[in-house]
Amino acid sequence: MKNWFLGILAILGFVMLFFLTYPLFKIFVGNEVSVLLSTIKQSDVSASIILTMKVSLYATVFALITGLPLAYLIARFDFYGKSFIETLVDIPIMIPHTAAGIALLLAFGNGGLGEMFEKFGITFMGTEAGIMVAMMFLSATFLINGAKEGFKKVDIKLEKIARTLGANPLQVFFSISIPNARKDIINGCLMMWGRGLGEFGAVVILVYHPMTAPVLIYDRFTSFGLSYSAPVAALMIILSICVFLFVRFLNNRLK
Repeated sequence: MKNWFLGILAILGFVMLFFLTYPLFKIFVGNEVSVLLSTIKQSDVSASIILTMKVSLYATVFALITGLPLAYLIARFDFYGKSFIETLVDIPIMIPHTAAGIALLLAFGNGGLGEMFEKFGITFMGTEAGIMVAMMFLSATFLINGAKEGFKKVDIKLEKIARTLGANPLQVFFSISIPNARKDIINGCLMMWGRGLGEFGAVVILVYHPMTAPVLIYDRFTSFGLSYSAPVAALMIILSICVFLFVRFLNNRLK
């Protein structure tokens, strides 16, 4: 009985793995190395890839600074409205990305917060700041939830012992809580950064130019077809996989 059950699990698991990997295999096989090398040398392609990775990293760092305290509050304290706040954190990944783009345009475009930030020389329409806002809005959930689960795993007794030894709450947070939750925090950062790399719907509404890699891929596909856009897509996939594997390798080596 055990063998046939494991067989069913293996077959169904293989179907899912095939579904997840076959499209990647096809895009790699369909693009020769020489084509990829010539594509990445094109100025608009290299600029869009660098822009995408850079701004996604900026969004992740900003969300890390502002999201860790929120994740710790949710993980460690019970308070009125906690479930509502957790719902607010999860909402961005539940709504259509184009709808999110419209919401961001109304909030940060010509009106609302946009006018306030313009007084300080910060604009969001057609700028890197706009790309960062779009990426962060739709991906910060992964970082916050990852950090929250990490903080929940930290034994609260360790924090209490540190307090009895004279450490203040801030010292406990940086010397006990964060180090012991670092694997989940890093995984959350990685998921957020990776999700930001692929953001298209919200970015294209708020910022069409300068083009991120997903927007460039779409623009090339609609203008010139599959053969012109596929190499750029393959490059983004390769670079994303390399970074993911490198960060995961480093994270798994953490004790």
